[in-house]
Amino acid sequence: MERPGESPPLEAGQDDSTRDADLGAAAEADGAADETRLSEPHAPDRKPSTRARSVPPLWREYLEALLIAVIFATFARAFVLQAFKIPTGSMEENLLVGDHVLVNKFVYGPTASPLERMLLPNRAARRGDVVVFKYPDDPSRDFIKRCLGLAGDSVEIVDKSLLINGEPVDESAYVHFEDERTYPRHPLLAERYRLRDNFGPYTVPEGHLFCMGDNRDNSHDSRFWGPVPTSYVKGRAFMIYWSFRSESPAVASSPRSRLQQLLEVAVRFPSHTRWDRSFQLVR
Repeated sequence: MERPGESPPLEAGQDDSTRDADLGAAAEADGAADETRLSEPHAPDRKPSTRARSVPPLWREYLEALLIAVIFATFARAFVLQAFKIPTGSMEENLLVGDHVLVNKFVYGPTASPLERMLLPNRAARRGDVVVFKYPDDPSRDFIKRCLGLAGDSVEIVDKSLLINGEPVDESAYVHFEDERTYPRHPLLAERYRLRDNFGPYTVPEGHLFCMGDNRDNSHDSRFWGPVPTSYVKGRAFMIYWSFRSESPAVASSPRSRLQQLLEVAVRFPSHTRWDRSFQLVR
């Protein structure tokens, strides 16, 4: 019996030459079969797609980046940081006219749970904080003053000296007096003098703050128009990032005056910038 892969045995009477001839014929047949297989047409190979992916135009990339920047800036301005310019001298000598300050709007933000209050750096306003708030008589305007009385506090001023809950407060680190005169609380005096140096006692209502300017003789504050609702508080001023000594009015009342301010900054930026006040923390 033949086994696969083995040459057939020689039959009786076959010689070696006959066997060699048979093997040669078999090899030729195998070669012809291989040539036939090689000559058969192959199935065409699938060509890779030469269609390139569409690339967005350059202007679209810039527009997307600009939109993201605007969204981020709007979010940051609404909830995190905002810049304000000091327009009057009510906070001198701590804040000067022309100081540009950064206000932390996140610090007084609301929290929904005790866990948030523990993890986030939020807190209520404290005595001594310099706060920015909406002016109670005209919420479209922003004021900056120092918080000196909290809800429930008794505020009193006796001959220019501040008392909170009957205790004198040391304000030497920030308070400034322009006028050496002390006016009594006399009914015949104008309100700006009658309440300036002697005031109260006054109890701050719930949900409100009592705020005054550091320049105590030249500040329109809670002594005259009452306490500030806590819902009107925008944030805490913490740093002066730029200070410019301007010779034009600090508050621009028309497009022409705004243009005048811009031109003044462009021309006098190096000479009128108070470089020593840059990045100074608000006391």
